Amino acid sequence: MILRIAFLLLLAANIGVAAWLFIAPQSRPPALPSNEPGVAPLVLLSEREDAQAGASSAELASAPEAASDGGSDRCISIGPFPTQSDMRRALNALTPSVKRIQFREARTQQSRGWSVFLPAPATREEALGVARQLNARGVRDFYVVTAGAQQNTISLGLFKERNNAERRRGEITALGFAPAITERTEDLPVYWLDYAIAPESTLDWRQKLPDLLDIGERTVACF
Repeated sequence: MILRIAFLLLLAANIGVAAWLFIAPQSRPPALPSNEPGVAPLVLLSEREDAQAGASSAELASAPEAASDGGSDRCISIGPFPTQSDMRRALNALTPSVKRIQFREARTQQSRGWSVFLPAPATREEALGVARQLNARGVRDFYVVTAGAQQNTISLGLFKERNNAERRRGEITALGFAPAITERTEDLPVYWLDYAIAPESTLDWRQKLPDLLDIGERTVACF
């Protein structure tokens, strides 16, 4: 009997607590700040683009400032510089003294000496026959080209100076052959510097580049 009464009292207490929890007003936790103090809030990319577009429109509403007039400047080109390091050194030396400066790369044909040779016969066998004739006449410093655009020609020497090449051709001609002579060239890069100065200004660039006095100068259209 006592256990039954205790059970009923406990059940009634649970029902009362449940009813109070259901009826009692719910307390809300305090709202947290959207960002930490001292930390900039996050901005969506779309919001940022809209703000920039508005700023651009405001800038376009006013007339742009006129650019400085450089139409009266004088522009000089100096070169060619044989190497890029020479050009860079000149660029660094002249930059503080000019209004604008730029460099350009160009290609040029430069001589690499002179070649004396006998033209190629029709066949390899004929070329070897001419080589034997040279050897029989005491000529030792030659060779028959075996491949490439000059295949089967008989090289008689490469010379830095044309006078030496002409002398060699004369020696072989005296032996009854008909050698040819041609200049050997190479396509190499060269560099130019273009700079602009005010019309009333002068610039003695040779004084700033005393070891590059062999380069020249010319007036060019301004850039």
